Amino acid sequence: MFGTFRNFCLQEDGAVTVDFVVLTAAVIGLGLGVILTISNGATDYSGSVGNYLTAQTVTSTYD
Repeated sequence: MFGTFRNFCLQEDGAVTVDFVVLTAAVIGLGLGVILTISNGATDYSGSVGNYLTAQTVTSTYD
C-alpha cells in the first residue's frame, strides 16, 4: 500500500496540465478584474461622447 502511494506521489505525468489550468484561471481572473474596474468609467465616458455628438448639427453646405 505504501509503495503504491509513493509511486503515485513520484509520478510527474499531468503536471503540465495542472500548471496550465492554474495559469489559465489566473489569466481569466485578472481579465475579469480589469473589465470590472474599467467598465463603469468606459460606460460613463461613452455616454458623454454620445450626448456631445447628439447635440452637434450637421450642415450640408459649405460657407
